[in-house]
Amino acid sequence: MTPSPDKAVSHERGFQLQNAHWLWLSAIVIGADQVTKQLVVNNLELFDRIHLFDWLNLSRMHNTGAAFSIFAGATPWFFVALSVVVSIGILVWMRRHPHGERLVAASFALILGGALGNAIDRATRGFVIDFVDFHISGWHYPAFNIADSAIVLGAILLGLDMLWPRRRNTGESD
Repeated sequence: MTPSPDKAVSHERGFQLQNAHWLWLSAIVIGADQVTKQLVVNNLELFDRIHLFDWLNLSRMHNTGAAFSIFAGATPWFFVALSVVVSIGILVWMRRHPHGERLVAASFALILGGALGNAIDRATRGFVIDFVDFHISGWHYPAFNIADSAIVLGAILLGLDMLWPRRRNTGESD
């Protein structure tokens, strides 16, 4: 069996990033995250609060830990290194994974953008700027930002992809 012309071309080109076209989504997440964080830094003092709705405030917080402030005592460089490792893993996946799995590619692009958005904060400030304060009846969800939202959305989409039934190529016609 001879290799298809597409596979031969792929081998001749060497390095090929199958899902590179999804990196625009990562770039948008990073850009939106950094712009909104800078707006918060320029317009709110630490712990200042702007009431938007009965259930939502903007409030500047400095998060030195990870999700829900776990590992708050760790050095920021631990989190930067972790973000770099995760980002490399995602880029390797994007290089190797089939082009057609759009939901998974978009999920990883969101996670990549979020991880790098928060890594930029940790590398430049030593902490992450969080500012979305969601609360209901006295209960407050930990403050978060656009990067955190992208990571969570990416994880949810990955979960949905795992639950989505796959059409198997059995060789039979439908």
